[in-house]
Amino acid sequence: MMHNPVNHPARPVFRAIGGLIGLYLVAFGVLGFVQIGGGEFFAQDDTLVLGQGTNLGYSALATALGLVILLATLFGRNVDTAVDTFLGYGLMALGLAELCVLRTDANYLNFSMATSIVTMVLGLVLLMCGMYGKVGSEEEAKAWQDARLVL
Repeated sequence: MMHNPVNHPARPVFRAIGGLIGLYLVAFGVLGFVQIGGGEFFAQDDTLVLGQGTNLGYSALATALGLVILLATLFGRNVDTAVDTFLGYGLMALGLAELCVLRTDANYLNFSMATSIVTMVLGLVLLMCGMYGKVGSEEEAKAWQDARLVL
């Protein structure tokens, strides 16, 4: 997309923030496994990890997403920007979907209000990292700069 900057001066910072989000999700998932132990996979109880509701299902999902983000961040080469953008939208959608079923029997991931808010914030920050972390050639950066000056 032409409106997303190429070779943004702060792209290493955005890449590091994306990696930190991946680390947070892995830590949250591992702490969830430790806290819950051998409980039910989709239990709907009052289990809290870092102030957020979770169960083994969401802990597994958070760990998997965190590992994908970390691997993409380590690989770089614009793979991280694509993964961050895609998973940013995905986390925002997950947070909104769980917000819709918060106090129903369909709350399979045992979200609380805090979990929905944190998930949406992580999605927004990950989306920002994906949109400003793109690396390109000098020609692509020049084309983006020229298009920006026209507007």
